[in-house]
Amino acid sequence: MRDLMTSFPAEFTQTLNLDRFCADLSRLSKVCVSMNAALQYVESAAKEYVLQIEEVIEQADYLYGSGETEKLYHLLVKYRDSDNAEFLWRLARASRDLALLSSTSAEDRKRLMYEAFDYSRNALEKNESSSAAHKWYAICISDIGDYEGTKIKIGNAYVVKEHLQRAIELNPKDATAIHVLGLWCFAFAELPWYQRKIAAMLFASPPSSTYEEALGYFLKAEEVDANFYSKNLLMLGKSYMMLKDQKSSLLWLSKAKDYPAHTEEDKQVSRSEYNQLFKKWINRQVVEAMNVCKHPKLQMVPYWNC
Repeated sequence: MRDLMTSFPAEFTQTLNLDRFCADLSRLSKVCVSMNAALQYVESAAKEYVLQIEEVIEQADYLYGSGETEKLYHLLVKYRDSDNAEFLWRLARASRDLALLSSTSAEDRKRLMYEAFDYSRNALEKNESSSAAHKWYAICISDIGDYEGTKIKIGNAYVVKEHLQRAIELNPKDATAIHVLGLWCFAFAELPWYQRKIAAMLFASPPSSTYEEALGYFLKAEEVDANFYSKNLLMLGKSYMMLKDQKSSLLWLSKAKDYPAHTEEDKQVSRSEYNQLFKKWINRQVVEAMNVCKHPKLQMVPYWNC
């Protein structure tokens, strides 16, 4: 370098201070070597971090699929302060699932429901383009409405629907989001009269829906992912029952009953809820048969033939 610099005009080298320049250049080359090593280290650490994230998410999804709710929660709660939406929405789901276990006390259930809401909100703040974050935010804000009173719950319904629609827009193949939107429609289709009056007093245009609309979403969810969820089968049976299609109702209720029970919710659907709905189905058949027997043209028919 010194030999190269001597080829420049003297006034240039005097101004530049050749000795200082060479010393600075030597230090700079060492710094560059150090910076290159640092960049390689950062790149390696980043790759390792990404692999770690992928491994944890893979493990979390395995535990979720296996119905290991408590293990899943304890795995993910360590990442509650993460900036990664993929961790946060899964933690929201795990917190909610833990809250819904029959072994969870009422006090812990409420705490976990609010935790789930906080995690889902954080996930959405970290990534507004995450379909799952929108879906679980909608589900969790609906859940806490049960603790906030009718006015808040109905008011939140607009937000719930908006985020479910956004989730489906981002991922049209998300059968769960479609199913939950069907639940939203069913809930407002069967809203008790007194709650309808409250809603009409509080809101200019209160949320409303029909059983036909709910059925459409449940069928769409089944089309996207057949037999993905026992409760979707159950809700198809309930929707057809409300629409007085007894044959279709029995078909879907039977499918719900025979669904392999992987989770506590599956067991509940296949036993208690199915039994309740099947009793309703039988009662409807009896009532319809009695109405037929009361028809004027059938008055002479013995009751045991009806």
